[in-house]
Amino acid sequence: MGTHTAPPAPPLGLREAKKQESRQLISDAATRLFLAQGFEQTTIAEIAAAARVAKKTVTNYFPHKEDLALDRQDAFITSLAGTVSGRRPGESALAALRRAFTEALAATDPVAGFSGPGFARMTADSPTLTTRLRDLHDLREAALAETLAEATGVPRDDITVCTAAGLLGTVHRVLFDRIQQLTLAGRSTARIRTEVAAAAEHAFDLLEPSLADYATA
Repeated sequence: MGTHTAPPAPPLGLREAKKQESRQLISDAATRLFLAQGFEQTTIAEIAAAARVAKKTVTNYFPHKEDLALDRQDAFITSLAGTVSGRRPGESALAALRRAFTEALAATDPVAGFSGPGFARMTADSPTLTTRLRDLHDLREAALAETLAEATGVPRDDITVCTAAGLLGTVHRVLFDRIQQLTLAGRSTARIRTEVAAAAEHAFDLLEPSLADYATA
């Protein structure tokens, strides 16, 4: 019997590409099932079968079932904090967030709430996803507070930081919910943009008297 030589390990880039491909296949299979039969009614075993992988493979990539449905969680949690961190010279936190929301609205960004009617209905019908979404809004507000504290050089529990993060987080939460509500009501994307743009203008205006110059870069 000849000596067996193991093939060289693939480059890290190739291994990572294969992992991303597997992750996407699982995510796509889960999304199809969730939309077809509902989040609560779909099991990990069904997702694994649809993706042609083992259940353990699914949970290795997605430790919690909610992770399969809300796969933009990290981007969502860091979105407001990242906008404030990257604000332009002379731009306040409010101005930066207002500008970023306008851009997200134009781009129909899923992080802003543009998920499509099927996904919006699936989320609304699932107590698990509804609860997780509330948690994500809270985590996003907490991340924003951390960034505002760093930007203004005060402790994280400073009352101004907590209040500012709460106000700014709430505006984005309200606008996210408005987009979801209009989506469920069957409004077109163009109409949602128009209605939410007007709502955002009013909502951000309400914060101008107190936060116009807060955390200016």
